[in-house]
Amino acid sequence: MFFFHNFAVMNNDRSIQLLQQQRILLEMEYAAEKEAFRKQTETIGIQRKVKRGDAWFPITIGKCFYNSLNQSVVEVFRNADDDTEHNFEYGRPLVFFTLSDDKPRYLNFTASVSYVDGNRMLVVLPSAEKAAEMASKENLGVQLSFDETSYRAMFDALDRVARAGSGRLAYLRDLFASRQMEAQKFRFTDVALPWLNATQQHAVNEVLRAKDVAIVHGPPGTGKTTTLVEAINETLARESQVLVCAQSNMAVDWISEQLVDRGINVLRIGNPTRVNDKMLEFTYERRFEAHPSYTQLWAIRKAIRELRTVRRGRTENWHQKMDRLRSREAELEIAINADLFGQARVIASTLVGASHRILDGQHFSTLFIDEAAQALEAACWIAIRRAGRVILAGDHCQLPPTVKSMAALKGGLGKTLMERLVETKPEVVTLLNVQYRMNEAIMNFSSQWFYDGKVTAAPQTAHRGILDYDNPMEWIDDSSYDEGDSGETFVGETFGRVNKPEAHKVMEVLQAYFGKIGKSRILDEGIDVGIISPYRAQVHYLRHLIKKNVFFKPFRHLLSVNTVDGFQGQERDVIIVSLVRNNADGQIGFLRDLRRMNVAMTRARSKLIIIGDHKTLSHNSFYDKLYKYVQDTSRYLLP
Repeated sequence: MFFFHNFAVMNNDRSIQLLQQQRILLEMEYAAEKEAFRKQTETIGIQRKVKRGDAWFPITIGKCFYNSLNQSVVEVFRNADDDTEHNFEYGRPLVFFTLSDDKPRYLNFTASVSYVDGNRMLVVLPSAEKAAEMASKENLGVQLSFDETSYRAMFDALDRVARAGSGRLAYLRDLFASRQMEAQKFRFTDVALPWLNATQQHAVNEVLRAKDVAIVHGPPGTGKTTTLVEAINETLARESQVLVCAQSNMAVDWISEQLVDRGINVLRIGNPTRVNDKMLEFTYERRFEAHPSYTQLWAIRKAIRELRTVRRGRTENWHQKMDRLRSREAELEIAINADLFGQARVIASTLVGASHRILDGQHFSTLFIDEAAQALEAACWIAIRRAGRVILAGDHCQLPPTVKSMAALKGGLGKTLMERLVETKPEVVTLLNVQYRMNEAIMNFSSQWFYDGKVTAAPQTAHRGILDYDNPMEWIDDSSYDEGDSGETFVGETFGRVNKPEAHKVMEVLQAYFGKIGKSRILDEGIDVGIISPYRAQVHYLRHLIKKNVFFKPFRHLLSVNTVDGFQGQERDVIIVSLVRNNADGQIGFLRDLRRMNVAMTRARSKLIIIGDHKTLSHNSFYDKLYKYVQDTSRYLLP
């Protein structure tokens, strides 16, 4: 008995120590990001911010109104081409500024994005007076601000979990920190799901059996989302409601849309990033607005606002009337929320969104976290605090969380909760091992290097191709530039590197490949192409070349150019990867994070073309072996 007591105390101490370490690392990341934002704000010009997608300038202010959640909202319009990309999305904080002599003067308040559609954005203001303040300004613009809210939510979650003395949260905290504690499971025979493959069925059954935690490890193209949707659906046959979260709004939108297609009632906390009627229909704001009691609530709120405008003669009668209205307002809001949450089977939000006040007091038997390998551990705890058991889905061999502080990264902030549990609790992990996306030759190198050769191609995709007798993979070595050619060049601390000769090579290679396929076939069959570069500057230059090249004009709707992060979760018939790095020292920068290359390669269905300087990249064994593998796709040169 004494031994078990000591073991529990030791494990408790270890779990709290891990959380405290996470907090210290998160504080380092917070300080680094805040300092980087301050420097960027002071040194980068507005036009550069506009190009990076972090600012809109100039803007026009539209109408100001109160939304269904009683927030003051202003309509903002951007004067720009429709295809200009930007980084504004729901929930992100922003600041307004006026521009005079190329110097921005910032208005002294922070707002947040409520909704974005093309060049129109709805912004939540601290008060209606701020809209009037902006209306009087000239040369007005808006830019993204430092995100204090997310950090506050993560710090709060870590503190609360560390303080948990007993109960389910303390148990999960200690379980996740321990190599000795075993995750508990129910025992029952498998549920038959014949429309799934064997490992997908096994994954769903492991989710159903898990009392504490289960992990669905989904390499590229293995049907992770399909499996997760099935697991959620089967869980809902046993539970009344579940919480579904992901790191990004886009990932939440995607899983929510799949659940809605299955006829599941989803309540989405927050607004979607891709705007369409189906997506908007299941948002909390739209459902709140459509509730039968909303008209009465709106009338009461309007009466409260009008009553507030009375500055003089606030008699006892005024105060009594205000108290009655506020009491009725609270009563109606509680009733509407109870109704909306009572009807919903799935509550969906980002991990940070799980800290929203409307979820206060809500508890869920099961939490599903999609794309868990991209989420900081602290962000996961925001949602775990509301759940009895946790199901994680993702792939820790693909994109990791973004960590800007090198010191925090070295300290382990980039190691996710999912990654840690895969190491300490391998018995709760199910690897989905049949992929339905790629030609077998494209898949094999990734399978061998990242997944111990366990991933295989489904028969229907194993020999997928576009041209007869075409090699599914090519590496075009661009190391033979003239001495006078610059190869890669550096274009600023926060903008990255560009390799213009290589970008022109990309255009040349793509044009030649399109020539082999034929224009009519490309257009008739909708053969789509993704051009990926790890460097944003290269992406911008490639987009510029495509835009000015008349050959590609008929195909532009089939061409996408983006960073590795921008292609996460997507796939194309043809993928061209421009690796950029070309130098005598063999310096490859963050290409050393091989997970990024795993993502880039595995976006391709039928054809993968890698363009890069083998001489520079061969200093790294991964790229050297990949180059040799591509030269002979019939055998592996892995140890």
